[in-house]
This record gives sequence, C-alpha cells and structure tokens, in this order.
Amino acid sequence: MSGVSAEPSDDAATIVASLDDPDRFAQVYAKHVGMLYGYAYRRVGREIAEDVVADAFVAAFRARHTYDPDYPNAYPWLLTIVHRELARHHRTENARYRAYLRVKPDSGEESFADRVAASASAQAWRRPLVTALARLGRRERDVLLLVAWGDLSYEEVARALDIPVGTVRSRLNRARRKMREALACDPARSASAGSRIEARWWQKWSGA
Repeated sequence: MSGVSAEPSDDAATIVASLDDPDRFAQVYAKHVGMLYGYAYRRVGREIAEDVVADAFVAAFRARHTYDPDYPNAYPWLLTIVHRELARHHRTENARYRAYLRVKPDSGEESFADRVAASASAQAWRRPLVTALARLGRRERDVLLLVAWGDLSYEEVARALDIPVGTVRSRLNRARRKMREALACDPARSASAGSRIEARWWQKWSGA
C-alpha cells in the first residue's frame, strides 16, 4: 500500500526540473494538496490544517534539492513534512480528543467526530472511533493514522517517523489491538455489521 493522491506521474522529474524552473513545483502542489489537507484536517481541524499544509509546502519547496529522485511519487515525502508540521500542534490535537471525551454526544463537539469518521460507512462509528483513538498513546496513534488515513506502507511510515520498520509493526499491532478491544464491544458495530463496506472499514482500523 502506498499513498496515491492523483493520477500516476513522475514527481521526481518535476521536482528535479523545478530546481531550474521553480514554477514547476506548482504541479506537485496541485497534485497532492487535496490528500495532504484531508489528512491534516481530520487531525487538527480546518484553520490549523490550512496553515500546516501551507507551511509544509514552503518547507518542501525549500528542501526540494534534497529529494531522492529514486522515488517517483512525492506523496510520502510530502506527508512526512506535513506530519512534522503537525507535531507542533500535538497539544491541540490531544486537547480535542480529551474535550470530546468530556462532552455529551449531541454537543458541538460532534463536528470533530464527523471529521474523524469522514466516510459515510463510518458515520455510525464516529463516537466510538474517536473515543478509541483518544485512548491511544501519541506514538501509536501517529503510526495508525499514517497507515489508515495517510495510506502509507510500513516502510514509508518508518521513513516518515525515522524509526525501524519493526517498530512501526509493533506500534501498529498495539494500536490495532486497542482499537479492536474498544470497538468490538460497541453497539455501533452490531448495528452496522455484515456489509462489505463495514468489513473493509473494520479491517482498516482493527487489522482483524
């Protein structure tokens, strides 16, 4: 599994060309900004996500001379930069999860749950999903979300977080075990179980 945000093209060639013609980098921006914004939005909300993605592209542009042309798809590299920008806001993200756990289901915090459970197949799960994510440690949650929302492979997550692939696997296994335990006993799963869409969604988050 690898992050793909648009039709296939050689980002590496575009980035190399942008060293002489900086305007070419706009092609990389146009191709990947939607997926990157979607990832950031679900983690920290609209206002912060806009700043995070903008700052990430500025950083990527300045660092484009360091890009490894052996990787034709720049999405994992760009998501790594977005992830680093998001790290500055981890307190905000954690505060959103804690606040959500304290409020009643019909409060305004439901909009946060709607962002987390952005797909129609997950709407019945939005509160249990957010609750389960809130109870993960930051390192476990980072790995899980880079795989589930970022669509990165284990190797790409390892490069993004600068950790061994084995550590990615162990953190992901712990995170999915905790998610499985939290979600399996929730009534929402019984109510929506049985469809192929639900089965794919369940596998994505729990690994089961």
